[in-house]
Formats: sequence, C-alpha cells, structure tokens
Amino acid sequence: MEAEELAIKEITQEILLFALSASGFFHEAAFVGGTALRILHGLDRFSEDLDFSLHSDNPGFELDDYLESAAKRMTAYGYQFDISAPQGTLGVLRRMMRDNALTGVLELRYIRDLRKKIRVKIEVDTRPPEGARSTMEYHLFPQDFTLKVHTPESLFAGKMHALLCRTFIKGRDWFDFGWFVRRGVPVNGAMLKSALHQAGPWKGQELEVSTEWVLGRLSERIRELDWQEVRRDVSPLLGPGQREALENWSEALFLKKAAIVRVV
Repeated sequence: MEAEELAIKEITQEILLFALSASGFFHEAAFVGGTALRILHGLDRFSEDLDFSLHSDNPGFELDDYLESAAKRMTAYGYQFDISAPQGTLGVLRRMMRDNALTGVLELRYIRDLRKKIRVKIEVDTRPPEGARSTMEYHLFPQDFTLKVHTPESLFAGKMHALLCRTFIKGRDWFDFGWFVRRGVPVNGAMLKSALHQAGPWKGQELEVSTEWVLGRLSERIRELDWQEVRRDVSPLLGPGQREALENWSEALFLKKAAIVRVV
C-alpha cells in the first residue's frame, strides 16, 4: 500500500507542475529541492514537497493567482484542490493544496481510498540568494511541457546550505548529499556564499567559501550528528534495498564522501 500511495502523490506532483507551467509560473520561478532531483534527475528516493525559488528578489510576489489557475486546469484530471490560507516566514511563501474528493482518475486495488489523503505542500523563496543558475528542462507527463529548474551545481549549493545550517536532523539531506557526490557534481560557490550570508550561523559575515572551508565546516557537522537518528529519519522515504544500505551510514562514511566535494 505504501508504494501505491507514494506513486499517487508523485503523479499529482507532476500534474501540478504541468498546470503551473501552463499558468506562466516558470517565467517567475525555478523548480528546486529534492522533488526536482527526483522528477527531473532520477533521485532514487521519494520527495514530499514542491519547492521553488524566484529568479530575483520579489517580497511582494503573488503566488495565489498561479495556484488558482493551476487548480482550475487540474480539474480536467479529476482533482478538486482547496488552497490553504497564506502561510510562511519572512521571504518564504507556503501553501498547502488539498484534494478530499479525487474521482475518476486512478483505479486503486485497496479498500481504503488513499486518494482522500492527497495533499501537496508548496514553498516559494521570494528572496533567493544571488548566484543561482537555472536551465530550461522538458518533461513529458502528463503532456509535454517546459519548466525552469536550478542547475545541478546550484541545487547542490542549496542542499549544502541546508546541511551546514539546518538546526534539526533531516536524513534526506544526507541521502541527497550522497547522490550529488556519486555523480561528481560540484557546488556553486557563489550561490552558497550568498545563501550563507543571508541565513544561518554565518549570516552577515563575509566568507571565503572555498573547497577547504566547506570541507572543514561539513566535517564538523558530520562529527556532531546522531547517525542512528539520521538513518531513522530518512528510512520511510526509501525502498527495502536502500534501507538495508542505511546500516553503513556512519561518521566515517560521510567524512569520506565529504572529502570528494568541490566548490566552483
């Protein structure tokens, strides 16, 4: 049942991306985060939320018009989304889209109707760090469409900022870190420097964000983590084979991975 529920959520994410593209949303924003890696680059874990970053600073950005347009377009696929009231902190807009009456789209084999649980959280960074680079990508489901997405180097910079600055354990960050390292993706140093200056323990500081600096700070972070808790947090998002591999997650393993990181 878990696999089918995740599949339904991912189908919904892709249809919502198509609807947002049709609304003109990607003229203003780029797709970022774990779901961008999953859908466009084949990241082998499920990702729950849709994260976006504006192309330039715009604290007055109006998100709801795009979401309402997307929700209307999605009725053709059987969705009836409600959009939550405005949420978020300074610089980040958050909305929850919920569908409690999806009908006529998917045939489920289970008695319990998982479709009643459809919800998608959307976050938009309206004050993005400088230095991010985006590219146009094509996606083929549910129809051919285009969307803007951060380049892999910029996606890694956003993930590296989370790894260095997040104040709580989020195991999926470290799973994604391993994905970038295995593919030899370097970190966009200009974007990371801007992000660190903008938020986190180095806020407001002028840093020399070199490969050596990142390795030092990342190694400190790796040594202070409870790796049992990291494994526990990411496990629900992985398949059975991947969960077995979590047994190898340790300080020593991730220090070895950190030594491969390059900042460009």
